[in-house]
Amino acid sequence: MMPHDKFSPTFHFPVQIYYEDTDFSGVVYHPNFLKYFERAREHVIGAERLAALWQQQGLGFAVYRSDMLCHEGVEFADVVDVRTRFYFESKYRTVWQQEIWRPNGIKPAVTAHIEMVCMNKARQLCPMTPPLIEELSRHFDQTISL
Repeated sequence: MMPHDKFSPTFHFPVQIYYEDTDFSGVVYHPNFLKYFERAREHVIGAERLAALWQQQGLGFAVYRSDMLCHEGVEFADVVDVRTRFYFESKYRTVWQQEIWRPNGIKPAVTAHIEMVCMNKARQLCPMTPPLIEELSRHFDQTISL
């Protein structure tokens, strides 16, 4: 992925790794990383905001593209830091750069590039509303206009 100068600040979301998250060897089963990334994105946007957006306006987000690289194992009992940054690609799409860091890690254990699109209840692509863009823009130094 190319560097982007319009990224939000980095958000940190701690995740406790439980035995149920791992395979027989005590290493996290790789699909669980996608769940951790999803939780971190939800934390950035806000569960209440996402629920209200769906219930009141019939809008939600869907993963359009996901690229994930596992650089090293994450183990049972680790408390990892999910680091998340995003930017607006357009009024339809946000791009998320996410990393999972182990305690005292010198590099990320897992990295992901995830593109999300805004859709309505009929599963049709639709633009994010100006209030939603304003709400998400609060994380930036200036309001984003698309």
